[in-house]
Amino acid sequence: MSVRISPDKCIACTTCVVHCPVARVTPKYLGPRMIGPAYERFRLLGLAEDESLTYCSNCKNCDITCPQGVQVSSINMLARAEHCKKHGTSMRDWVLAHGELQAKLLQLIPAALKNFGMLNPVTRKVLDMFGIDKRAPLPAFAPKTFRQMARKVEQPSLPRKVVFFPGCFVDVYDPQTGLDMIWAFNRAGYEVITPEKFGCCGLPMIANGFWQDSRRQAKRNLAEIARWRDQGIPVVTGCPSCALTFRQDLPEFFPDLVEKHGPGVLEDAQDFLLDCVDRGELALEDKAPGDLSLIYHAPCHLRAQGNGLPGLKLLQRLKGVSARNADAGCCGISGSYGFKKEKYDIAQEVGSELFHVVRESGADFATSECGTCRVQIQHGSGKKALHPVSILRARLEGRRPA
Repeated sequence: MSVRISPDKCIACTTCVVHCPVARVTPKYLGPRMIGPAYERFRLLGLAEDESLTYCSNCKNCDITCPQGVQVSSINMLARAEHCKKHGTSMRDWVLAHGELQAKLLQLIPAALKNFGMLNPVTRKVLDMFGIDKRAPLPAFAPKTFRQMARKVEQPSLPRKVVFFPGCFVDVYDPQTGLDMIWAFNRAGYEVITPEKFGCCGLPMIANGFWQDSRRQAKRNLAEIARWRDQGIPVVTGCPSCALTFRQDLPEFFPDLVEKHGPGVLEDAQDFLLDCVDRGELALEDKAPGDLSLIYHAPCHLRAQGNGLPGLKLLQRLKGVSARNADAGCCGISGSYGFKKEKYDIAQEVGSELFHVVRESGADFATSECGTCRVQIQHGSGKKALHPVSILRARLEGRRPA
């Protein structure tokens, strides 16, 4: 595990507290400054952990706003890992942290049967007893995984290649977004490679305290990324949380693995496609009849990377599309955070402003790069939410997004 991150750069300005979406809506969380840098000094003295730590959602708004560059969220996640190591973890948290593994174990069961088994009212009541709120919008399993479907896609033989890291959400629940990615990259002149060796980025495990499991995933993924990097082939992802995990979390938490395999940087797929447009490789000929109005949500983990809003910019390049930024803060879901019984109402309150803005926007669709953000937006606002690249494909093919 990483050495502890020093809290001494914190000047107690409380900027992080002002911008913390969780501290804003509940007194159960003492705020990022108190539970992060301030309480870290008590941890170093060996004092007991404050239970408020469990209410940090790891949204990283504290990191984004800290004027001193203190990685408050990392302090919290390291503390959570130590606490879980000493006191153990719950079955509920194991389930939420290992979605990809569960999908593999259940792969021989038809999706309809899996979804009935997981989402029927009786099962939801049982899950509620185990701590997964029965009101939470659990996503349904897709009939086939993205990687199963990608193997059957007949791509043109193209000299330029790009490797796609789908992430768990696209692979297990939303394969259509992955197929739309392949289509967009093919149109830009790139053949898409989707290696079987890629696994979960490890963020759900980090957030739920399963440190060693995350380390195993990091070792596997960093080695695979290094293989393609050495061949000069870029590796991209459409998921901001996956990208941020490789860019920030893994170097902080597992520096020895990054030193061994090199930086596991995943390029933002939307940023990559935007560059393709600028180079003239991807023509944005909007062929769809009629105009399209969109309301865009910037995921917290995208903003934490500091590379702008490429998904929004890509959509704004389309002539028949009106896309505006909701600019309404965190959606509240934070991966698996909003599924937990004791946190569901907090998550809904955190996302309430965004839900209101989306409902009142009059837009045809909401859009966001993050899969769980889209689930939460649709759950909280009733407005269907799609990935920007899915909307891009529909417009260039001359049809309405579905």
